[in-house]
Amino acid sequence: MNFTITSKGDETSDALCEKMKTYLIDFGLVWNEEKPELVISVGGDGTLLSNFHRYRNRLSTTAFIGVHTGHLGFYADWTPQEVEKLVIDIAKTPFDIVEYPLLEVMVSYINGDSDSRYLALNECTVKATEGSLVMDVLIKNDHFETFRGDGLCISTPSGSTAYNKALGGAIVHPSLEAIQLAEMASINNRVFRTVGSPLILPKHHTCLLIPVNDVNFTVTIDHLTLLHKDVKSIRCKVASEKVRFARYRSFPFWSRVKESFVGDKS
Repeated sequence: MNFTITSKGDETSDALCEKMKTYLIDFGLVWNEEKPELVISVGGDGTLLSNFHRYRNRLSTTAFIGVHTGHLGFYADWTPQEVEKLVIDIAKTPFDIVEYPLLEVMVSYINGDSDSRYLALNECTVKATEGSLVMDVLIKNDHFETFRGDGLCISTPSGSTAYNKALGGAIVHPSLEAIQLAEMASINNRVFRTVGSPLILPKHHTCLLIPVNDVNFTVTIDHLTLLHKDVKSIRCKVASEKVRFARYRSFPFWSRVKESFVGDKS
């Protein structure tokens, strides 16, 4: 099996990478950074996000697994103390595949430039570069509301525990093929009104954002920040692609949520 390992870049993560690389090659696996079947991230969820975007054109043939060298992550769920067990599992045991839905973001332009298409593992956010964001929000091409506020966050189920949760969004199990739209400090008064609650849209629904005024927008795709000018619309929906995670053991999603946000009070 072809594999590659990437590190967060700190001393601990670098040392673990070299250790795992040596062990796996000794077991007969092939180091291949260009066409890996398994990508191992050592560091945290941010490291795995970077790997996802690096290999986004190989999602149908590449699986991801994460080792955390800091706090427990939703994607990086193996500890440094478990590395030897993980190496043996990778070398000796076929892994199960768990697939999570992704977010497709399509940006169209007034000037006729080709549309820009992005995939997000966690979320996309949209903000105006100056002043409040003013966007018409259409669901299934029907006008739903005109949003005024700091910005909008559109997240995947697996990303619902990240920025979306900080905005008061719901935690959604990643087996559900859906996207969630959450508001950032919406303006609500006698003149302006939004629904004020996060919206969870199923796979066959799209969310279309149309600028009301001619301004530039900052669009984030996970950890990537992009400036867009002359925006005609931003269309968000569940992507046709999915991300594949390698599983060598069961780690239920709700157990991760509990460990991350509730903890053991006993």
